[in-house]
Formats: sequence, C-alpha cells, structure tokens
Amino acid sequence: MSGSRPNTLGELRASGWTSVPVRQELRRNATERIRSGRPLFDDVLGYHNTVIPQVENALLAGHDMIMLGERGQAKTRMIRGLVGLLDEWMPIIATSEINDDPYAPVSAHARALVAEHGDDTPIAWVHRDDRYGEKLATPDTSIADLIGEVDPIKVAEGRYLSDELTLHYGLVPRTNRGIFAINELPDLAERIQVGLLNVLEERDVQIRGYKVRLPLDVVLVASANPEDYTNRGRIITPLKDRFGAQVRTHYPLDAENEIAIVEQEAYVGSGGAGPGPGDGDGDGRDPTGVAVTVPSFMTRIVVALTRAARSSSHVSQRSGVSVRLSISNTETMVANAVRRTLRTGSDHAVPRVTDLEALTSSTAGKVEIETLEEGREAEILERLVHSAVLSVFKDSVPPDLHRAVVDAFDEDLVVDVGDDVADTDYASLLATVPALTAPVQALLADDEAAESPAMVASAVELVLEGLHLSKRLNKDAQGPRAQYRSR
Repeated sequence: MSGSRPNTLGELRASGWTSVPVRQELRRNATERIRSGRPLFDDVLGYHNTVIPQVENALLAGHDMIMLGERGQAKTRMIRGLVGLLDEWMPIIATSEINDDPYAPVSAHARALVAEHGDDTPIAWVHRDDRYGEKLATPDTSIADLIGEVDPIKVAEGRYLSDELTLHYGLVPRTNRGIFAINELPDLAERIQVGLLNVLEERDVQIRGYKVRLPLDVVLVASANPEDYTNRGRIITPLKDRFGAQVRTHYPLDAENEIAIVEQEAYVGSGGAGPGPGDGDGDGRDPTGVAVTVPSFMTRIVVALTRAARSSSHVSQRSGVSVRLSISNTETMVANAVRRTLRTGSDHAVPRVTDLEALTSSTAGKVEIETLEEGREAEILERLVHSAVLSVFKDSVPPDLHRAVVDAFDEDLVVDVGDDVADTDYASLLATVPALTAPVQALLADDEAAESPAMVASAVELVLEGLHLSKRLNKDAQGPRAQYRSR
C-alpha cells in the first residue's frame, strides 16, 4: 500500500474519494473495458460471441448471476476473473472485519470507532484480491459458515447475547463491498439456501433471530450444473427467482477453439505451449532435459477424440465431456512420448500414433461409459481413438496421395512401428518408399521443425494408421510392436 494514500477519515474526505456501491463499481469498470475493446477475461477462449455478451449484460444491469453449465466450461475461472473489474484498492475502517465503508459503516465496531475518533478514525486499504470470497457448496455447509454465529468466547467475556459485538461473522459479511461466489449451488442444503434469500433481495443478514441487521453491499455469483439445476430441482424456487441473470456456458463450438484452449492450458514441456511447471533454472528446458514438439495433427487427434466422445451414444452426456479431457489427454500423450524418448536416449520427443495407447488412463476417469456388457469400456475408448485418427487423416491427407503408398505395399513392403523403433528408421523409410513423402509433407505443412526425424516419424505413423483404418492396409499388432502390410 502506497504511503500517499489517506490514513484517516479526515484525510480521505479531503482527498475527494467517493464511495460507490460495488455494482456501480463493476458497471463502471466493465464499461471502460467494453468501450476500449479489451476483453473481460484474458484467458477465457471461445465465448466472445456467446457467453461474454451475457456476462457484460449482467454487469451493466447490476445483476447477481448464476453460471449454468457442465463441468469444465470455465465457470469458476470467469467468476474469479470478475475480481479484475474491481478497483485495485478500496478504503475501509481499520480493523473492520466486514470491510466497513468509512462514510457509512454498518458494523457496531466500526460505528463506535467513528463516533469516538471522528476524522481521526484510522483507515486501511484493501486490495481487490481480498474483496473476493468463495465457498464450495457441500452438504455440511452451515448458516454459521455463510452468515455468522454467536461467538461463545465473546459471551464469556461478559457481553450480552443481544450485543452485536458477540457475533462471529460468516463468509458473506466478510466479503462486504466485494464479490462472493458459491460453486455448485445445488449441492447446498435447501434450508441453507433459505439463508441467502435476504442477501439477494433485502441485501442484509440476520443472525440467530437477534435484532442485528447488516445492510451488506455484495454481488453474489453462483455456479451450477444444469443437470442439478433443471432436472433434480435442488435450487429452491425463491432463490432462483432472486438471481437477476442466468449465464449459460457451453463447450467449444468448433475444434479450432478447443485446440486453442489446449495450447493455452496443457503443459507439454519445453517447446510446447501451456502454463505448466518449469524446472526453475530459467533455461527453457523441461525438467526431463528433453525438448518437446507436438505436431498440430496430433493435437487435432486429441481434440477430435473429445468431440467424438461428446456425440457418442456409448458415453453418458448427462454431465458432459469436459475440455479437461483434451488437456489431460494431450499431457498424457506428451508424457508417453517423453518416456519413450528417454528410453531410446534421444533428446527430442514428438508424440506419435503409438503414444495414443496411453490415453486410456486419462480418458477413463473423465467419461462415463454406458454399456450393459462388462469389460467393453476399453473397446469403446479404442473406437473413439480410431475415429479421431481416421478423421484427422482424411482431413489432412488428400485422397489422391493414398494410391501410391498402397501400391508400394503391394510390392511385399512391410513396415514395423513401435516404441522401440528409432526416429531415424522412419526417416530412412522415405528414401525406400518415395510415395510416403507427399503425404508426410501434407501433414507437416503447418509445423515447425518439419524436417526433424522425430516429426517425420510421427507423420509416417499417422499415414500408415490412417490407411489401415481406411481399410487400405493390414495391421498386425503384437505387444509393443505392430506391422503394416498389404491387404
């Protein structure tokens, strides 16, 4: 906190600072963002024309809002991002537990300080990050957690139960003049939801039936899954009615947006995108010492797998298939490529089709398979992977390039692939089978380091697997190795 800021109530008045409700503060700062063309949220992608306008309307209208959407749709990230629309610093009565406005204190403690000290009342400054409160709704959440409770220790010190100073404030009052978020609101017990009615409508809290009324200035934002919200009806009707805006989120509408999210969020080590952990030595290397490059077609395969799962009749769509699946699968695919590279002694890891077998572990926990037959989960996941590989192959390699490769295999060509096949072996294959060059170049057209043996190896594997899934080549898989031959 800068020493130039007012330290007393008198200095604050002299500075010309004015107090505004938090809704007006959010509206003012959101207006500036919209007018300047700056995004409300710097790291939320794919919502520019759909969700963001709903949030902007809610802010300009001064509404409490509920973010309604399936898991992994950036609801909590957007809620936390609203903090950036608050003023950086806000003055409060020093030692106030509920961020009392210096000009209009609401707690007995703050009112007493102002009455005693007048313009000499000490002022403290609160950063915007400390004006945000959050609670994950759980069945054991109590009114005391959210609103407050009588503190028996304060009673034991000699105060009367009716004295406001005996109160221990809950999370909502402590977020006075800020933003309070409740995640997964439907999981909050109905009798606890009732306790929020006054907060949303009358803007006050009442504790233990005593004549204690705290007129709070709080913007309430909640998140909910539509399955809970609409089908099970676990949000009480009066509470739903008090939210001014319902913001409906969604999964990425197209593959390009989902790819952008994966590139932003997934940790793929050195040479890749994502905010993941570094080794702390500042040299840009992954802690494993292996440089990582992810071909664009491999990222597209991972995203295609997720999008196939969202439309599969074998996968439960009730709770959705989160973007986290694409992120986790990308990280698992890269991890398997790094592990394979470490075993071969190379220092450049590039994921291949071979590495997609590792996705079972990261996929199984994020999708719910609907099948009556025991043990079919692995088969269904394998089909999803095959569907994704075939889709990307068909989109990336023109059909007129297939024939020459198939003709080369008709001359008794056999190609081995697997974890233990070196990158240079795949690169040498291009000299032996010139027909592979054109499909490989088509796949690597958008990638840097396209000439490296590891990148060529990845492209060769996709061409071979794509032709196999197109029923143009046979594939014999035994253990960690597989062979492609003519049909």
